[in-house]
Amino acid sequence: MADAIRYCLEPRHLRRTIAIAIVVGTILTAINHGDTYVAGESVTSTWVKTFANYLVPFVVSNLGLLTGRPG
Repeated sequence: MADAIRYCLEPRHLRRTIAIAIVVGTILTAINHGDTYVAGESVTSTWVKTFANYLVPFVVSNLGLLTGRPG
């Protein structure tokens, strides 16, 4: 497990997985919560869900990275 975490934290991998999380998370947030933010009606649960919109693609992209990892 520690080896997998070290692998994911390598700067070359982090640049890619963070970029994926930012792009996908922003799209998901716009689709799911854009109207709430525009209306100024966001509450704590909206912010928690927004955090998840960024966390999930970050985790998924890291799992994909580990799946394709050489030997």
